[in-house]
Amino acid sequence: MAGIANKFDKEWETKSIEDLAKAPVAALQGVSDSDAEHLKAAFNITTVADLGTNKFFLWAQAVAKLAE
Repeated sequence: MAGIANKFDKEWETKSIEDLAKAPVAALQGVSDSDAEHLKAAFNITTVADLGTNKFFLWAQAVAKLAE
């Protein structure tokens, strides 16, 4: 988990990886409650796991990697 925990707000840094996956998107550093609401409205994303497995975000990531 080294390097992952510090990507989350302070209150989440000591949680297990399973808890981090279930965390609300706003638990990620730099993601506001407003940002999280937009993700929920647009893509039905409510947790970090939802964000990490969303097909549109995965497609965009794949295109970006291939373009490197």
